[in-house]
Amino acid sequence: MHIALLEDDPDQRALLQLWLRSDGHDCVGWATLTELQADFGRSHFDVLLLDWMLPDGSGLDGLNWVRQTVGWNVAVVVLTTRDDEATVVQALQAGADDFLVKPAKPLELLARLNAAVRRTGAHGVLVLKLGAYEVDLSRHTLAVEGIVQTMTQKEFDLAVYLFQNPGKLLSRDHLLNKIWGMNADVDTRTVDTHISRLRKKLSLDERLGWKLSSIYGYGYRLDRCEATSAGPAV
Repeated sequence: MHIALLEDDPDQRALLQLWLRSDGHDCVGWATLTELQADFGRSHFDVLLLDWMLPDGSGLDGLNWVRQTVGWNVAVVVLTTRDDEATVVQALQAGADDFLVKPAKPLELLARLNAAVRRTGAHGVLVLKLGAYEVDLSRHTLAVEGIVQTMTQKEFDLAVYLFQNPGKLLSRDHLLNKIWGMNADVDTRTVDTHISRLRKKLSLDERLGWKLSSIYGYGYRLDRCEATSAGPAV
């Protein structure tokens, strides 16, 4: 797994990273919410292990930021010294997938992280092969006819979701909430812009066997069709 860790205590952060890396996982750690916000979008993570008490905010601030800007494709497990019911409910209602009380036990921590990732589907099929298209979820890449495309985080997330739901009619609002988060400060025109970019960048116009169609007044649908040529992706 690719694990993000936000823990302000350097000793705790080092110990958690040691446990996770010893089990064969990649782990990137930060001490502050500001650091996480600056770096988080540069890489793809399966799960975020989030401290609830931070020097420049709270775990709730971090959780809200992740759901609003990154979306729901990453699992979030909260780690804190507080075990009162109000804190647990607050975290879960804000979108946390699980809750662990410090001090964490290594085997339980690893089991909880794996379970959270399984529930979100982030660690299911790692490579999607759809004709000329190959999506590698572990490497966070999408190749067209063997050529890896340069994509932003949101373009990649949107493309993956479309390829995971072929033939389904997806509304603009649904895509906005799924990829950008329910409280994102963007509107459905953002979806339209990203769809247009994907259609051109990935040649989703029938030529390579897939067509991304606009459904007037509603949304979009990705359909398999007969390839009309073997031309390169634009």
